[in-house]
Amino acid sequence: QVQLVESGGRLVQAGGSLRLSCAASGLTFSNYAMGWFRRNSGKEHEFVAAITWTGGGTSYADSVKGRFTISRDNAKNTVYLQMNSLKPEDTAVYYCAARFTITPRPETRGDLYPYWGQGTQVTVSS
Repeated sequence: QVQLVESGGRLVQAGGSLRLSCAASGLTFSNYAMGWFRRNSGKEHEFVAAITWTGGGTSYADSVKGRFTISRDNAKNTVYLQMNSLKPEDTAVYYCAARFTITPRPETRGDLYPYWGQGTQVTVSS
């Protein structure tokens, strides 16, 4: 079955950087669009970034644009989220998600992703 495993989350000071990874298995990774979402306690999943199956298209939430970069390595079945200039409001559990699609548009709607990882905690201290 499809498995997504996130890693890389930890405690970091404001202004610092982190790179999250999401390793996928049980699927033909190159046929899947990928997304990163996050959730603070008591809130729904918030879209962070998305990337098309080829990696040629990306989309970002306004709150992270210019600070975060999503990328993928189809040879390694892995999607990454490089997070720079981190702020306390970036504190959340970060989830990666996968959707079988070969459309050229990044998918930003969480309800259209059927597969999700277990999440990795990112905490940004002020």
